[in-house]
Amino acid sequence: MSIIFHRARLINPFENLDQTGSIKVSQNGIIEKVTEGPELPASSPDDRVIDLQGNLLVPGLFDMHCHFRDPGQEYKENLESGSKAAAAGGFTGVALMPNTRPVIDSPLGVAYIRHHAASLAVDLEVIGAMTVESRGENLAPYGKYHSYGVKAVSDDGTAIQSSQIMRLAFEYASNFDLLVIQHCEDKSMTRGGVMNEGLFSTKLGLKGIPDVSEAITLARDILLMHYLEKHKLHDPIRRPRYHVAHISTKAALDLVRKAKSDGLQITCEITPHHFTLCDEDLFHAESKGNYIMKPPLSSQENLDAMLEGLADGSIDVIATDHAPHASHEKECPPDQAAFGIIGLETSLGLTISELVDKNVISIYRAIELLSVNPRTILGLKPILFQEGEQANFTIIDPQEEWTLTTGSLHSKSTNSPFLGRTLRGKAKGIYHKGAFIQPENL
Repeated sequence: MSIIFHRARLINPFENLDQTGSIKVSQNGIIEKVTEGPELPASSPDDRVIDLQGNLLVPGLFDMHCHFRDPGQEYKENLESGSKAAAAGGFTGVALMPNTRPVIDSPLGVAYIRHHAASLAVDLEVIGAMTVESRGENLAPYGKYHSYGVKAVSDDGTAIQSSQIMRLAFEYASNFDLLVIQHCEDKSMTRGGVMNEGLFSTKLGLKGIPDVSEAITLARDILLMHYLEKHKLHDPIRRPRYHVAHISTKAALDLVRKAKSDGLQITCEITPHHFTLCDEDLFHAESKGNYIMKPPLSSQENLDAMLEGLADGSIDVIATDHAPHASHEKECPPDQAAFGIIGLETSLGLTISELVDKNVISIYRAIELLSVNPRTILGLKPILFQEGEQANFTIIDPQEEWTLTTGSLHSKSTNSPFLGRTLRGKAKGIYHKGAFIQPENL
């Protein structure tokens, strides 16, 4: 028995495709037929026809910045619950950051994730720690990572502070064509900080985080890339590739623009909370714990700059930085709250509500940011709507309005500033690994 996804708007930027059509998928998950137009493809009585009535069928969404807390903090999230949250949000794959307990800084940790991921609905890519235990002192075994299929390294929430270690990381990573992902933060300026430094941190009496700390670390890393490029102190074939995690300030984005124009291999991502909220939202929030994250919600000026960066193409990826925490870690004074929020189940709705519906970007561009670009940057295989290819789809109703509630979440955690918010645009299901999965069946 085959499944026919009928009368869909097929959008696939991998193939410059945007048309009405149908896709027929075999029982073992292989695309049998792709047709253009509203007519139903040839079918047998045993085939299952799913009439999408103009809803979108796109390459499976991919989130390149997630935390599933497994191993070590499974009370917040585990691989199974995180995968359910991802599938409910329309993601067929995610990349997991290594800041687990213990840190994923060896092939053993990679093997643990891969073993448990085999039976899950979504693909789990593993990002290896850049340094041993993410201490910023000794490089992790990049060569062994590479042999285990790891595509990227990062110390995530702990930016490497030593310029020499960072230089070595660039050189070592380039030998294996590993993407270097940096959480840009000069910790000498941010230690003890809770929220963006400015008027609202002063009014609340909370220690601020200067927004320039992001650009300072990024500027150093760009200078190192220029130095290595000038002196060819890396594999001449594989130049360093650098990705800025959760960019949030105009100064940092301007640095990325300049580095791109200079020919450096640099990309950046933004989270939905950084293109939707600012520090004033935290100030007015009754429960402030769910507005505490790193980088912090910044000024309205920086928020406006992020929207400009999305509109002009300077920002390459939308990533969630899905960071689950238990209620007791958020329902506390803001200077005691854990950093981070969940985001897998709201990313698509916020992208459509805040960007597409407000004409910041098109829906076609949204799919590039949510699916095509993260896969390309990580060096993953492109998803093609062609006969003989493995089916990997997300189905989206861009018009459906829905309200986020704790009861609607599939994550173990509920730490979101968007609870009670009505969004437009929702994933209606994913087709991956030979199975059609809808959120209500997770």
